[in-house]
Amino acid sequence: MAKITYRHPNGTETVVDVPVPNTVMRGAKINNIDGIEAQCGGSAQCGTCHVYIDEANTLPLPEMHESEDDVLYGTAAPRRANSRLSCQLPVSEEIDGLVVHLPETQS
Repeated sequence: MAKITYRHPNGTETVVDVPVPNTVMRGAKINNIDGIEAQCGGSAQCGTCHVYIDEANTLPLPEMHESEDDVLYGTAAPRRANSRLSCQLPVSEEIDGLVVHLPETQS
């Protein structure tokens, strides 16, 4: 289980416990968090689960795969250095406390 904070564009935060094995995207969907569309269902093809990793993050995240990198160039919200697809972030106890910022738009 990992506690994940989803920070909305208006500054509000939703903090949920996400069970292992899930992804940060799936954690948002099962907890009805607005701001993650996930139109492709988590296959890193649509970019509608784009998030910004909190800049103060020191938790270990997996390396970005080439397919994720490619998709992030076509997202509705601007790509930043801390952009990730939440479907590519597996939940583990090691990322307990992760904070992700939701962009203004996903599509």
